[in-house]
Amino acid sequence: MITKPKGTKDIYGKEGDSWLYVSNLLDNLMKKYNYNYIRTPIFESTELFHRGVGDNTDLVQKETYDFKDRGDRNITLRPEGTAGVVRSYIENKMYGNTEQPTKYYYNGTMYRYERPQAGRYREFSQFGFELIGSDDEISDAEMISIPYNFLKMLGLNGVTVKINTLGDKESRDNYRQTLIDYFKPHIEELCEDCKNRLEKNPLRVLDCKVDNELEIMKNAPRTIDYLNESSKERYEKVKEYLNILQVEFEETPSLVRGLDYYDHTVFELFATVASKDMAIGGGGRYNGLVELLGGPATPAVGYAAGMDRVMLALEEENITVGDSKAVDVFLMYVNEDEKKYATFLAQELRMNGFVVELEYLGRSLKSQFKQADRLESKFLMILNSEDLDNNQVKIKNNKTKEEELIDLDYIVYFLDENLEDEPCECGDDCDCDGEHGCGCNHE
Repeated sequence: MITKPKGTKDIYGKEGDSWLYVSNLLDNLMKKYNYNYIRTPIFESTELFHRGVGDNTDLVQKETYDFKDRGDRNITLRPEGTAGVVRSYIENKMYGNTEQPTKYYYNGTMYRYERPQAGRYREFSQFGFELIGSDDEISDAEMISIPYNFLKMLGLNGVTVKINTLGDKESRDNYRQTLIDYFKPHIEELCEDCKNRLEKNPLRVLDCKVDNELEIMKNAPRTIDYLNESSKERYEKVKEYLNILQVEFEETPSLVRGLDYYDHTVFELFATVASKDMAIGGGGRYNGLVELLGGPATPAVGYAAGMDRVMLALEEENITVGDSKAVDVFLMYVNEDEKKYATFLAQELRMNGFVVELEYLGRSLKSQFKQADRLESKFLMILNSEDLDNNQVKIKNNKTKEEELIDLDYIVYFLDENLEDEPCECGDDCDCDGEHGCGCNHE
């Protein structure tokens, strides 16, 4: 038997329904913020990620799927979304569009060769938002507020944001040298990875999962103490806008994020899952990336999160999302003529917007009733030749068990009248028609 590769998973059934629901909720939310959908290639030139993400990051050094194609070109399966979006922004000259800033979101498959664990796979889905062309502090705050609101709409509790600032290039360079001077006397206490990081990318030392409990880590210099005045003022404005947007945040001086292109604001989202804080994505400002990849100097800010991580959080918190799988109508028949009409009628009803099932396995009428119950069918249509000859069909309400004989020409009208949306559980003032994700947090 051929099995799936390590670090991948099949998504189907109820889990598949939940994934679609969360993806659709994301699509609808992004419309509210006037973001457009973008899809970039799953594989790109290796140089894009080495230049954009950074040669010295763990992602590029240890986790990318790199290979040569048949044209002897160096190709990499995309490990994250931002570099591809920026490449597209430059290649398609989006900086010349009259509508600025450019706002895009994505939701697609990524690849990283890392140790599989709960919520982390080698093939995984990541969604993210990119706002390119604005350096205004409100852009940072709004970017943070989008996933903050999204996670709350899904019904997660304890949603909060951890933020920090790396400052501008001058501030970051000052801080970089300070870290090198601080850690050098303690270099033998660091893990092998951090020993290599110290000269090449000292900020990554602070992000180490191996050494994070060491005293030298806890007492390390803070970015906030090495900011110039303009960077301090910018950070204060970002926090002011977060308060206006009612986003709960916690200043975390040790937060640096793992990719080289970040400057100024960096942040991570958390939710309370199984009584603990679970990180669900993060992002920050990357004002130098567009220019680094060959475009004009352009400010930008973004966020990304793994969809697998979101779904794990919902599962751990027993939050059920997804559209009801109840079937509107189950068509039942016995003989061949009735079967042919059931096939025709199913097509007609589906094209009129109803969820319809019919018998495919030639089971007895008794077994068809049981199948309709398993599918939670709201109505049964019991076709028999005598009724059809009279242009009629018997309809049974599977909840009340009431039966009614109606004209075939009246079927659509009957279902329209009797399959109205159920009222929202949260009250008469809500216009969400019972849809989970309206902000009411009902299941």
